[in-house]
Amino acid sequence: MFNTDLNTPRSELELRIEKLQVKLDENNINGALILQKADLFYFAGTIQDAHLYVPCDNDPILMVYKDMERAKAESSIKNIVPLNNIGQICSLLHDNGYALPRILGMELDVLPANLYFNYKNLFEHAKFVDISHYLRLIRAVKSAYELDLIRKAAHLSDRLAGCVKDYLHEGITEIELAGKIEARARKHGHQGFVRMRLWGSELHYGHLMAGPSAAVLSFLSSPTGGTGGCPASAQSAGLRPIQRHEPVLVDYVFVLNGYMSDHARIFAIGDLPDELIRAHEAMLKVQAMVKREAKPKAKASKLYDISLELAKKLGYEKNFMGIGDRRIRFVGHGIGLELDEYPFLAKGQELELEEGMTIALEPKLIFPGKGVVGIENTHVVTDEGLKQLTHFDEKICIL
Repeated sequence: MFNTDLNTPRSELELRIEKLQVKLDENNINGALILQKADLFYFAGTIQDAHLYVPCDNDPILMVYKDMERAKAESSIKNIVPLNNIGQICSLLHDNGYALPRILGMELDVLPANLYFNYKNLFEHAKFVDISHYLRLIRAVKSAYELDLIRKAAHLSDRLAGCVKDYLHEGITEIELAGKIEARARKHGHQGFVRMRLWGSELHYGHLMAGPSAAVLSFLSSPTGGTGGCPASAQSAGLRPIQRHEPVLVDYVFVLNGYMSDHARIFAIGDLPDELIRAHEAMLKVQAMVKREAKPKAKASKLYDISLELAKKLGYEKNFMGIGDRRIRFVGHGIGLELDEYPFLAKGQELELEEGMTIALEPKLIFPGKGVVGIENTHVVTDEGLKQLTHFDEKICIL
């Protein structure tokens, strides 16, 4: 009944658990209780309604509320037990030979307050600490298994960009074009949604918008916004018909078996003004420079700083990654099971790059009343800089 061909290998889960236990031991944390879907999938191989308890010195236990049968089919965790309600957690741990933790780590960056207080009452003698930073550091460096999945997603990002020409024509609305391309994405195996960790962040497939609507600001932590179909969505494609001689931004995330590739290209019906073509070429130069400099040990903030310096030198400081005080102060972000993973190539971020990190690099320019140009590709950090995984033609595609 369940497709086990796509299950995360046992060896992957065991290595991830081992890395987490090292972090717990280094920080004198007795155990971690993991609930959030992306973290649960990473460490347990399932997103069923469950709690994964990882002690610092013992095998993990997966306590499943719903669905037990499916969790057993999807996860290779050895100790999987049914959970009738969260009030049973401590007794389940005790009955399975686990000492209750004196110091308990949880994902306090995403855990709702009501749940936090519930767990505080359950583990009444435990001190709670936030382990989200450790989880995100572990997840930031991808294994060979993960990189293979991201490469496959990147290949499908390129294929999806190739289908834009089949649907783009004068007068089609942004939202209709988006629907046609997104249907093709589903046909290629896209899971249909994009996970983000930041509270309040929402994204469907990505951003598709044309001309002046692409430069409309929105709530999302992104250089682009878009009008959206209504105030309840307030981003990406809107109802405006696409015109000739305006840039069409197709900035989509392809998600295959949970893993993501982020990819943006510019299309147009008929030629674009020379100023937009020159601006796009400038962003290709920024991308090339960051790719050379983004080697292991490079600080994430330095990569943002040098990209901003080059944008300024090329004459685009005021348009780089947004407009005005609300511009986005990053040029790239980590990507994997979530769109907003470590590292962030952002102002003030001191995290050093490591080999095997995956980064979506996205230098873009915003021109109010005219549109957006720029580029985005998914890369992996290597000793020689960023190795690009998405390869669709980076020039503006004129139809």
